[in-house]
Amino acid sequence: MSQLHIALMPGDGIGPEVTDAAVRVLQALEAQSDDLVLRFETLSVGAGEYLSSGDPLPAAALERARACDAVLLGAMGLPDVRWPNGTEMAPQIDIREQLDLYQGIRPVRLYHEALTPLRDKRAGQIDLVIYRENTEGLFWERQASHDPRADYVENAMRISRRSSERIVRAAFAAARERRGKVTLVDKANVLPAMAFFREVFDGIAAEQPDVETDRVYVDAAALFLVRQPEQFDVIVTENMFGDILSDLAAGIVGGMGMAPSADIGAQYGVFQPAHGSAPDIAGRGVANPLATILSAALMLDWLGRDAEGSSIRGAVATALQDPDCRTPDLGGSVSCAEMAERVISLL
Repeated sequence: MSQLHIALMPGDGIGPEVTDAAVRVLQALEAQSDDLVLRFETLSVGAGEYLSSGDPLPAAALERARACDAVLLGAMGLPDVRWPNGTEMAPQIDIREQLDLYQGIRPVRLYHEALTPLRDKRAGQIDLVIYRENTEGLFWERQASHDPRADYVENAMRISRRSSERIVRAAFAAARERRGKVTLVDKANVLPAMAFFREVFDGIAAEQPDVETDRVYVDAAALFLVRQPEQFDVIVTENMFGDILSDLAAGIVGGMGMAPSADIGAQYGVFQPAHGSAPDIAGRGVANPLATILSAALMLDWLGRDAEGSSIRGAVATALQDPDCRTPDLGGSVSCAEMAERVISLL
């Protein structure tokens, strides 16, 4: 019987609330299992930690995270806590870069037709995953400073062969486990860096003729996600494009409270809801914990505990069939804690 050591980074705003909900679900699974043993270690990271110590991502916390089997993160950042260059603190992005978590994985699944603003879409009909290159792209110079008196500011888009190859290969591997289709989303008709990204994609696609491929410009992809989301299986794209399309995709399946994510590298994995810290509702008990609970399911999958991960997703799917079991963002009145308890009862 092996013990899994999980680092918890609850973070800011609603982060501690949704993290606690996910931990209670994990503990319920542990109580039901003969061989699942979990040990949690809480680490202080985020805007609150910056206000306390002057560093949103203390080196000691990151070192402890490296020693754990996986990281479950709540939410980080507060709108009013910013760096001198005006950007919001985002230690979750620092973690991706420092741990080389190049795969930004964003599953998008419709659990109930009442949750989508799209007409005539049924549960399960929208089922795709976005593979976002997590370490470069238009985020490459995000920490650059600028002269506030300047007439213009530039940010370079970096697309390297190495990073492109590994995210594309990860997307093809995922497609083989799903429905066998990969869609490249780029802007190769305008940007040379995107044309290069497409060249890399085409080279890898030629090696794997058994996987169906498609190539869609990012503006058209935004349209198709709203009009025909069922055409997508696995999407692979650049960092900024993935950031934007992930939120759009979340909007068609219930919103950010239904948007889990995984940031995975060759050695480390961080799992978190794709939503922000939502300080306006923090402490009120109304946050939707399902994105975090589903992120915990992704974590279990990555740790080789697929049965438990599937159990969580099944419980969430069953819970959402009840129109009276929805948090305020989904049109209901169930609290964060009550939603977690409902999921636990259905495991």
